[in-house]
Amino acid sequence: MRTMDDQHRTSPWNQPDQPDRPDQPDRRRLLGGLLGTGAATALAAGCASGGPLAPLPTGNKSAMGLKALPLAEVRVGLIGVGQRGAELAQTLCRLEGVRITAIADIDPQALDKTLALINQARAPRPEVITGSSGAWERLIARTDVDAVIIATPWELHTPMAVAAMKSGKHVFIETPAALTINEAWLLVDTAEATQRHCMMLESCCYGREEMMLLNMIRQGLFGELVHAEGAYFHDLRQQLKDLERGPGSWRTLRYTQHNGNLYPTHGLGPIAQYFGIHRGDRFEYLNSQSSNARGLAAYANRELPANHPHSRLRFITGDVNTSVIKCASGRTVLLQHDTSTPRPYSRLSTVVGTNGMFSGFPDRMAVEMLDGKKIMQSSNGSREAFREWDTQMDPWFARFDHPVWKQLGTQAQQGGSAGMDFVMLWRVIYNLRQGQPMDQDVYDAATWSAVLPLSCESVADRGNAKDFPDFTRGRWKRE
Repeated sequence: MRTMDDQHRTSPWNQPDQPDRPDQPDRRRLLGGLLGTGAATALAAGCASGGPLAPLPTGNKSAMGLKALPLAEVRVGLIGVGQRGAELAQTLCRLEGVRITAIADIDPQALDKTLALINQARAPRPEVITGSSGAWERLIARTDVDAVIIATPWELHTPMAVAAMKSGKHVFIETPAALTINEAWLLVDTAEATQRHCMMLESCCYGREEMMLLNMIRQGLFGELVHAEGAYFHDLRQQLKDLERGPGSWRTLRYTQHNGNLYPTHGLGPIAQYFGIHRGDRFEYLNSQSSNARGLAAYANRELPANHPHSRLRFITGDVNTSVIKCASGRTVLLQHDTSTPRPYSRLSTVVGTNGMFSGFPDRMAVEMLDGKKIMQSSNGSREAFREWDTQMDPWFARFDHPVWKQLGTQAQQGGSAGMDFVMLWRVIYNLRQGQPMDQDVYDAATWSAVLPLSCESVADRGNAKDFPDFTRGRWKRE
């Protein structure tokens, strides 16, 4: 779906408000009922670590460990079926106990492509809702939709999610879930008020390597964790050529508006799982620095014709952003972002503990003790194995492969994103059908997304620390 103007900006790094368009829902009307609750209170109080916690709004109930009534069949509505939405639709068609009942978009080509994929999977044809930018509102009003998946441009995620939860639907949002701290609080307050699931679809939490690493950590292989590193290194310069459709048609403008980590959750989501964030630990504050912005301009100058609209843009996003996060436990996280240089893809995927470490891209490990004994490498047992990388991962997978991947691996690997999408959506549907909590909740979605505005604010303030709001209102210590 195409971009709608973001009508509720509160952070200094955002652009000024734009006037409402007559063909779009009034976002202030849509969200205004929540602005007098915990979100406004939280912003006024600051919600810094060590500062006053935002009170739970009257009538709200914590969404930690939220369970909803089990669903025999999960009826899904998809809002936005461009590239990402079409991929998710294709994966859903391979799962049991789920049916896509409606899809909404204003791009006929995207709709036709998604319908063809659904037909190819021999799944029932969903209702198609289109014709205006209000199509998504008609989808969430339907009585044959239990859960809504939102795969639209970033600025639409929060208003659509809030409206869907207020309509009684569970919500699953593509990354990031929110662009501002205010939006993150709106998601939290709405999930608590409606008692509906609000989960960010961070598929990298479900990769085979990430889930094996989670299993290793839970079994204590690396000892006590002290540090982790994550990143999103992905050469996306070619997206500058997108105009009519494709992520570059809307994402490119983000590089002219913000200077920070624009896409933190691929690297950060798995780390939050490893560290038990909101389950005994929390992110407290962040320091961030950006390099100068050169890569996109150089690419545009070389690859785009002079009359191309994107050739005239002024890019301000630093080519490499580096942020350091401090946790309440004392652990640290190094988080980086680079989508503007010809760097090979990587998410770093590194954890460091008192008994060893793991690092990804390519996968390699160094472990000192296993089963109570030092791992020795030389034939006479004189050299400790951890002094060199172990790149032979098959034995480690044989022992520590996550049970979910052992169960689903063959099916998962037939799908896209190296099987991550299949495992992620399988877990979502399983939990909805069983009436179980989601693997990630609204507090995770809010906190992981908060890196974007906090990093921008830190960069603009010479790298000074910016506090994470405690979206759990202190419950991370006791629930």
